[in-house]
Amino acid sequence: MGNIILQTKDLCKTFKGQKAVNHISLSIEENSLYGLLGPNGAGKSTTLKMITGMLRPTSGQILFQGHPWRRRDLDNIGALIESPPLYENLTARENLKVRTTLLGLPDSRIEEVLTTVDLTNTGKKRAGQFSMGMKQRLGIAIALLNRPKLLILDEPTNGLDPIGIQDLRQLIKSFPEQGITVILSSHILSEVEQIVDHIGIISNGILGYQDAVTPGQNLEELFMQVVAMNRKAGE
Repeated sequence: MGNIILQTKDLCKTFKGQKAVNHISLSIEENSLYGLLGPNGAGKSTTLKMITGMLRPTSGQILFQGHPWRRRDLDNIGALIESPPLYENLTARENLKVRTTLLGLPDSRIEEVLTTVDLTNTGKKRAGQFSMGMKQRLGIAIALLNRPKLLILDEPTNGLDPIGIQDLRQLIKSFPEQGITVILSSHILSEVEQIVDHIGIISNGILGYQDAVTPGQNLEELFMQVVAMNRKAGE
C-alpha cells in the first residue's frame, strides 16, 4: 500500500435526525484515482462536502496527509462539486483571473491550467456560451489553480454527451501522473470503471466496500450486491 493522503474515520452526518452518512471510513492512497460509487442519494456528495469543509461532520474524523483536517488544508485541495462556479458573463481567462486575484496566485497559472484542460482557444467567448463539457473543463481548471495534491470531482460527467465524457475521462486519467490524487464520485459504474484503480461503494449512507480494482473483476455484480446489502441494513 502506498502513502495515504486522506482518511476518514467513522465519519457521520445527520440532518434532522436522519443519518445521511453513517460511520464512513475512507482510505485514499496518494497519486491514485479513487472511484466513489453509489446510487443517487447514497451520501457521496455529503461525504465530499465534509472533506472540502462545505459541511461540518456530526461526528468522526478527517485526516489529511496524516494530521487532523484543518481549514488551511484547502490550499492543497481542489474541488468541483455540483455545477462549476462560473461567472457566465466572463471569458474563461477572466473567470480564472478573478480566482488568481482572490488567491494571490501568479497570472501564469491561467495559461497553464487552460492548456491542461484544452481551453486555450476560447478567446472572447463568454462562459455562458460554452457547451456543458467546456463548462466542466473550466470548472476543473479553477479547481487546479492552486496546484492541489487532492482533486475532488463530484459527478463531473453529468449532462455530457459521449464525446464530452470521453474527453473528460482522458483528462482525469492524466492527473495521477502529475502528482494529483483524484476522488471521482459517480452513480454510473461504466463511467469510472475504465479509469479508477481503487473503489469505494456507498449505499444508504454506508460504505459497503472499499478495495483496489483487480483485472477481470465484475464491478457491476459487486456494486449491485453492496447496494442490496446496505438497503437491507437500513430497513
